[in-house]
Amino acid sequence: MKFNNIIILFSALFSQVLSLNILGVFPYQGKSHFFVFAPYLKELARRGHNLTVISYFPLKEPIDNYHDISLAGKTKILEDVFPIYRSYWTIIQISFFLTNSGQENCITLLEDENVQNLWKTKQKFDLVLVELFNSDCALGLAHQLGAPVVGLTSHVLMPWHYEDYGIQYNPSYVPMLFLEGGTKPTLYQRIERSILHMYFIYLHKLTCRRNNQKTLAQYFDDVPPLDDLAKNVKMLLLYTNYVLTGSGLYPPNVHEVGGYHVTKPKELPQDLKKFIEESEHGVIYISFGSMLRATSTPKDKVQAIIDAVSEIPQRIIWKWEEKNLPGNPKNIYISNWLPQNEILAHPKVLAFYSHCGMLGTTEAIHYGVPMIGMPIFGDQPSNAAAIEENGLGVQIHIKDLTKELLLEKLRIVLNPEFRRRVKERSKVWHDRPLSAMETAIFWTEYAARNANYTFGTAAATVPLYQYRMWDVTAVILAILVIFFYSLKTVISLVQKKREDRYYEFKTK
Repeated sequence: MKFNNIIILFSALFSQVLSLNILGVFPYQGKSHFFVFAPYLKELARRGHNLTVISYFPLKEPIDNYHDISLAGKTKILEDVFPIYRSYWTIIQISFFLTNSGQENCITLLEDENVQNLWKTKQKFDLVLVELFNSDCALGLAHQLGAPVVGLTSHVLMPWHYEDYGIQYNPSYVPMLFLEGGTKPTLYQRIERSILHMYFIYLHKLTCRRNNQKTLAQYFDDVPPLDDLAKNVKMLLLYTNYVLTGSGLYPPNVHEVGGYHVTKPKELPQDLKKFIEESEHGVIYISFGSMLRATSTPKDKVQAIIDAVSEIPQRIIWKWEEKNLPGNPKNIYISNWLPQNEILAHPKVLAFYSHCGMLGTTEAIHYGVPMIGMPIFGDQPSNAAAIEENGLGVQIHIKDLTKELLLEKLRIVLNPEFRRRVKERSKVWHDRPLSAMETAIFWTEYAARNANYTFGTAAATVPLYQYRMWDVTAVILAILVIFFYSLKTVISLVQKKREDRYYEFKTK
């Protein structure tokens, strides 16, 4: 503990000397994504770095060293936009959404007058922080500004990131964010992963990345191919941790920093605090995030949840966007906004019924709260599979949701022994040489200090035929073909010679 404090002290002292001019580019309008990045950006500013942040979410109260270039109002903030039930068609719809929104984000970013002033006035930045999600447009902007890039995610790797960073994707044990199966998929799930993984990679390359390239060409004359710029990102701060998502073979320029958005809990509102602390048997928290509204859930599924929780002694806190629930159950506290971090931090909160977004999942692990996962889209299916696989909770598919099934799952996660194991897993989550925030800050500053060096693996730049060893395979197959053809020829000649001798002998 003392050693960690010394490291933090030296890091703080060093960051006072190293004051960076940093540009943050967050062109995606997803609120839940930016919620992850906000604490990290504020911490950089607090440590004396000068931040200019392009996003749809400007600060409500200004802080020192933090300057907004706001895109707010230029497009609709994403909430409640995805279908509840998953199918191959909904996955295809999501792929089209990623493609279309990625191009729209690029256009909105480069059309903004304040963004244009950055390159027109030739502003100098030591580093550009870029959210790497549905668009690569910001990589072209960073190139134009002549600054190294640190990539950020609020989720697991997107399919095209594997190739960009030279990370091995093997569907036999590597999950895919849109699909189920965890690290032990069935044969069908491996086939499913293989096909969809390649589909997303080439759809992104041939549509979004290509369209971004054309849009950049309207503003800049010399932007290299985005495929190359994506491979030249100095560092990727990946918002995962092996305690949840399992171990991965990452190169030196990819670092897991999952957990830095979790802040020290504040005081709960008095009415909510009273509701929790007066609960004799504890509390279950229900929330399906900012992009999935409880009111969009089919009525029969809502009723199944109400019927199930009415049969248990625990009180319920439910993020609900209307003033009332059907039947107005007395043991349920509802609100359209809830301090999730503070709720999950309370020792009387026994379980979390969630859609398995990365923010809530991270907070639940941080505080050791067992989960019932009901994934809908995006990385939620793979998160839910990881939760169940690692003993952090159980999962339900919304199509299977019934009162009886939910009661069965609740009994599992409310079992004291199950909760004890989750608490133990949470201790492993916290057992790190540095906190998630310290790790993220260190590698950010490291990338700026060593901007002239590249730390990526050669696997990211080697030609595909070499990476897949198609040339080696072709040579080995050719040798085998030649060998067996030669062997067959020799055998045929020997056989023919024997037959000729036998014929000569017979004729004599």
